[in-house]
Amino acid sequence: MSQKVSSRISGFYKRCLEDRLREIQALGLLDEDALAHLASGGGLPTAVADRMCENVIATHALPLGLALNFRVNQRDVLVPMAVEEPSVIAAASNAARMVRLSGGFSGDADPPIMTAQVQLDDVPDAEDAAVRLEAARASLLAAGDAAIPRMVARGGGCRDLEVRVLSAELGVLVVHLYVEVGDAMGANLVDTVAEAVAPLVQRIAGGTLGLRILSNLTVRRLVRVTATVGDDALGGADVASGVARASRFAELDPYRAATHNKGFMNGLDAAAVALGQDFRAIEAGAHAYASMSGQYRPLSTWERVPGGLVGRAELPLAVGTVGGLTEVHAGVRAALQLVGAKSAGELAVVLASVGLASNLAALRALASEGIQRGHMRLHERKRALAAAPGAGGGEAAAPASGDGKRFAGERAEAHRAVQQAEGGT
Repeated sequence: MSQKVSSRISGFYKRCLEDRLREIQALGLLDEDALAHLASGGGLPTAVADRMCENVIATHALPLGLALNFRVNQRDVLVPMAVEEPSVIAAASNAARMVRLSGGFSGDADPPIMTAQVQLDDVPDAEDAAVRLEAARASLLAAGDAAIPRMVARGGGCRDLEVRVLSAELGVLVVHLYVEVGDAMGANLVDTVAEAVAPLVQRIAGGTLGLRILSNLTVRRLVRVTATVGDDALGGADVASGVARASRFAELDPYRAATHNKGFMNGLDAAAVALGQDFRAIEAGAHAYASMSGQYRPLSTWERVPGGLVGRAELPLAVGTVGGLTEVHAGVRAALQLVGAKSAGELAVVLASVGLASNLAALRALASEGIQRGHMRLHERKRALAAAPGAGGGEAAAPASGDGKRFAGERAEAHRAVQQAEGGT
C-alpha cells in the first residue's frame, strides 16, 4: 500500500455498502477485475467452485469486511477479514487504533522454510542409521532439489537436513528436510520433496518406509510481532494492569491459555480466510507450538511497562502470496491487493499483528466491562436479521410478541456498540 494511503478511514462503519466501495476504489489499490468482483457482491461462481473441490452443490458465503487503523512496520494496512462472528472486525480495528497511537505494530518473519518428513519403521540399529543419513546429507538435499527445479531456479530449494530417532527400540526414525519455498505456502512443494527423497532414505537406512509429507509445525518459519499501548488509550492504568494480570493467568493455566489463544486466532483466522490461506494448517501449527514446552501456553503475552503495556507474540505461520487460491478465487486476489503485502513474510507479519490486536481487544474487554457487553450488543444485529421478514426464515423467523420493539432499541444499541468498538472511526 502506498504511504499516501491511510488505514484510518473516518466514519467507515456508518456508510452504506456502495459508499464504502467507492471509498476503497478511490484508494487505487484494486484493479478493475477486483473492483467488479466486490461490486457484484463477491460471490464465487459455482462453475469455479466445482473445480475447487468435489461434490459441489452451491457456495457458502461469509461476510467480508475491512479492519481499519492497522499500521505495521511503518506501513498503513487495510486488513480484509471474512468472519461470521459479530465484534471481531470492530474489536480488531479498535485495538489497532490504540496501538497506532504508540506507533503501530512491529514484526519480522523467518525465511519461508517448510519441513518435509520421511518416516521409517523397523530400522535395524536406528542410531547407526541416523549417522549414515547425516553423512549422506549432500546427496539427500540434491535429490530433493532435483524434484523441484522451478523453485530452485527461483532461489528456493532444500536448505538443511535433520535426523530424529523417535524410538531406538522400535527402530522408528524420521528425516526432516528443510525447504525454502519463496512466497508460496509450500505444502505441495514440500510433499513433492518428501516423496522424491524417501526411496534414497530407505536405501541408506533400511527399514519400512512410512509417511512422506510436510509437517505443519513449521518451527523454522516463525513470525514475531510486538506492540506498545498506552494507559490512556486503554482506558486507564487499572485496565492496563487488568490486561497484564489476564495475560499472566494464561501463562500459568492451560485452561485459560486455550481461550486466550482462541481470542488471538479470532482475528488471524478471519484475515487468513479472506486472504485464501490454509487456516487449518495455521491453527494446527499454532497450537502445537503453544504446547512445545510440555504445557500449553499463550501465543501472546502482555507485560506492564511504565505508562502502558508491551505485547509480544510468536508463532509458526506458513502463508503465501502466490499459488493456491490466489490463482482461482477472485475474492482472494482482491483481498491480497487490499492488504498490499509484497512477500509471504510481510503477509505473515500482518496476520500476526491482527492476532495480537484481537487478543488485546479481548483482554481489555475482560479486564474492564466484561466480554459480553459489546459482543452481545453486536450479536443482536444477527438476531434482528433472523427475525426480519424476508431474511430467509419466513414466518417462522418472526420475533415473538413484543420483540419487534425490543429489537428496534437493540439495533440502536448495536450501532452505538460498533461506534464504541471502532473508536468512532
